[in-house]
Amino acid sequence: MTQSFTQGHGPSTVTVKGRAMRLRTIAFVVLAALAIWFIAANTGSVTIRLWIPNVTLPLWSVLTVILIVGMLFGLYIARRRARR
Repeated sequence: MTQSFTQGHGPSTVTVKGRAMRLRTIAFVVLAALAIWFIAANTGSVTIRLWIPNVTLPLWSVLTVILIVGMLFGLYIARRRARR
């Protein structure tokens, strides 16, 4: 793996096997893989209290929903910043 970091005002990139990749993309892939591994490793059931009802669900489903909500919230914030 050959690495070359670019300097300047553009986005930071790394050259991997002759292909320029943004550091943000690499970080996203690594974090997504860690999140998927963490979700797959936690398969027990949990009881969650939603104001009034108690719900028993597998932990992996709760973590998946939280991951998706977090990603959607992050996209919303990123788009809002880009408009400014």
